[in-house]
Amino acid sequence: MPRRKRLDPSIFQLPVEKMKAGYYSDKYFVRSREIVLADHHRPRVLMQVFTKAHAFLGGVDEAIAILKLCAHSWSELTLHALYDGDEIAPWETVMTIEGPYDAFAHLETLYVGVLARRTRVGTNTRLVVEAAKPKDIMFFPARHDHWLVQTGDGYAAHIAGAIGVSTDAQASWWGSEGIGTVPHAMIAAYGGDTVLAAKKFVEYMPQDVKLACLVDFQNDSVRAAVEVARALGTHLYGVRLDTSGTMVDRSVIPQMGHFDPRGVNPQLVWNVRRALDEEGFSHVKIVVSGGFTVEKIRAFEEAGVPVDAYGVGSSLFRGQGRYDFTADVVLVDGKPCAKTGREHRPNPRLERVD
Repeated sequence: MPRRKRLDPSIFQLPVEKMKAGYYSDKYFVRSREIVLADHHRPRVLMQVFTKAHAFLGGVDEAIAILKLCAHSWSELTLHALYDGDEIAPWETVMTIEGPYDAFAHLETLYVGVLARRTRVGTNTRLVVEAAKPKDIMFFPARHDHWLVQTGDGYAAHIAGAIGVSTDAQASWWGSEGIGTVPHAMIAAYGGDTVLAAKKFVEYMPQDVKLACLVDFQNDSVRAAVEVARALGTHLYGVRLDTSGTMVDRSVIPQMGHFDPRGVNPQLVWNVRRALDEEGFSHVKIVVSGGFTVEKIRAFEEAGVPVDAYGVGSSLFRGQGRYDFTADVVLVDGKPCAKTGREHRPNPRLERVD
């Protein structure tokens, strides 16, 4: 029996006819298919897919959907694959496709592309999740890339362990919705009054929506955090520190001299935590954001900085690794036939896709 249920292909809303026609595919694959068809040549091949990096796999169900819906003869194909979220070793085979080459030749660009994208996002997310444990990671990179990538990226982050995503599109594949905080723009819309903006949030949002408020609008996070907590009491779930990396918060200025005072730094977090606790608001969580990477999160955790959750953005798209995928024909009509160095590497972890 399969280890777990895969996503239904319909959830991906693929442009099936354009994919079948090769519209999104590298032209040489489209022409290769045209040539073997014109030559009435239908070799049965085994295509082997892998990446050269240690990673946490993403995009598998999406790749399967592409093959199921856009192959010219899905019934002639036999597909084996790992699962989204699986930890993989360098060179490990993550998927095999067996069948007549012309049935799926035009799809290589598409399935290796989604595997690369989702694996990069999923791996980068998993790394920050592990660095922050047991703290929560909030997936906030939607504003750093094209809106079309949100759904799949959000699912990759969810599988990797992110506690929340910022848009409904990112949460749609598992039936959830986006989360967020009172943003700077809303505070500005209320004349720069952070407390008033937070009060309006409580007034008009459902009670089950957790209120986390940005408190750096006036570059005085301690004062704003305490004022919002006084005004909202138990209605306030948390405050979010997002001081720019080119700014020094007012509470930090008298303490400068032995650390980098810019942006969201450990001293600023301690200043806010102590101020809230002294006022009796120990229930208020502290969320930090703005330039957080794996390395910065690890540094905060090793120093015991009292952060409750990390909001991470653009670094989840960049990361340090390369997660390109390669697909190679390794068997032709059951016999070894592969580029030198790309021999058939069976993987007992692969499972048959129905």
